[in-house]
This record gives sequence, structure tokens and C-alpha cells, in this order.
Amino acid sequence: MSEPQPSAPSRKPLLVGLIVLVVAVGVGVGVYALRGRQAPPASVPAPSAPVVSAPTPPPAAAEKDEATGEPLPALEQSDPRARDLLGQLSQDPDLRNWLATEGLIRRFTAAVANIAEGESPRAVLPFLAPQGTFQVVERDGRTFIAPESFARYDAVARALTSLDTQASARVYRTLRPLLNQAFGEIAPPGQRFDQTLARAIQRMINTRVPEGDLEVVDTPGVNYAYAAPELEQLSAAQKHLLRMGPTNARAIQAKLRELQGALGLPAVSP
Repeated sequence: MSEPQPSAPSRKPLLVGLIVLVVAVGVGVGVYALRGRQAPPASVPAPSAPVVSAPTPPPAAAEKDEATGEPLPALEQSDPRARDLLGQLSQDPDLRNWLATEGLIRRFTAAVANIAEGESPRAVLPFLAPQGTFQVVERDGRTFIAPESFARYDAVARALTSLDTQASARVYRTLRPLLNQAFGEIAPPGQRFDQTLARAIQRMINTRVPEGDLEVVDTPGVNYAYAAPELEQLSAAQKHLLRMGPTNARAIQAKLRELQGALGLPAVSP
């Protein structure tokens, strides 16, 4: 049974789910692409080490903690430091499991960039794949997403909302030089990571979470689509936030508002 997917052109290939990981380990909102069958990959590929042409330039000066001035590890060796800092934000076991992923800083920046553009960060957040299968229920000749489908995201929402907001802001500022470095590898010239993060968070906050059940229609091919046109025309990132279910989506939005304030990010147009 496949889930509602972005269609062509409105069903192109999310929490942001891991959206709080839009401040911690890699943001949607949080949200992972909820796919019942094979679908096109996300538009921003998983980050990889930049290609260095010969001759190899001299190593850049070490980035420094903005608060203390202490040197930060090189981006390629930053996982242990990031893992240690992020692991202090919550005791949730799922969050700690996610932190075992390699390339945390690059995953974070790529996920934020995707969400800011409304696209799916699926390729860089595979560890957020939900357990179980997508389910629907039939009532009076209409089809709705089943509560069991939303429940698959309870653990993600619980982990993200368990993060200490003020501590998350401090960790973000500590790691910001490395985030800027990683973002510079994938961003167009002149774009700043803080601005992109602000757009990603605002996009999720601006998503209207409907009251009641979410009706879907079975479409030819591989997907369900939202029955309401105003939901079907949302961006991929926004649709995936909704697929976490109203309770989870609103909890994540509330945490994002806290983080937006703690980071001093302005409300911007995504």
C-alpha cells in the first residue's frame, strides 16, 4: 500500500521530521520521505567529500568555537565532537542511535538546504525511515490515512521534542563554523547558512496542519494523493510533515518555534 506522494509536477519527490535536527543533527521538520514504493531520489544528493585537484592546497586554518575561541576539529574529523555535543541534548535512545551516523555536519547542512527549498532530504537522512507499512482506512466510500501510519512517527517526534532548546542553540553556535564550511561546499555563492536555516524552519512553521482525518485518493501508478487540492499542492517537505500526523506535526512545529526564538532567527519568507 503506497503513501500519498508528490505528483508530476505536483508530486515530485520529506521533520523534518528531523526538523529539530535542522538544528541538531540533520532538520525537517521534522521529516523523512514516506514512500510506499520506489520513487525518484531527492534533488540534493547525499553530501560527499569535495574533490580536490592537484596540486593540493595547504590546509586551511582550523575553525574556532565562536564562544570560546578554541579550535574545532577539521570537518572530516568532526563526527566525534558533534556526537558528543549533540548527545548531551537529550537522553532519548532513538536520538542516540541516529547520532551513530557518519558525516553528521554535512548531512545536517544538506538536509536544511533541501527543506529550505521545499524538497525532500531523504537521501541524507535514511536513518529516519519509519518502521511498518503505510495504511489507510475506508469509511463511507472515502479513503483516509490510518492512525497506525501516523504512529510510525511517534518515536521521531518524541526524540525531536525532547531536545533541550537552549542547549541546542548553544551547540548550534559552537558548530556553526563547521556548518558554514560544509554549506559552502553545496550552496551557491553568497548564500549564508543562517538564512537557509531560517527559511527551512519557517517553511515548516508556516505549514497549516488540518484538523481531523487526512483524506487521500488512489491515483494511477504508484501513489496516493491528498484529496484536498490545497494539501496536494504543498511542497514535498510540507506534505511529509503532514504525513507524520496532526499531533506529531504540531509538536514539531512548537519545538521549531522555540528553536527559532532561541537562535534569534527572523521570520522570513521561505
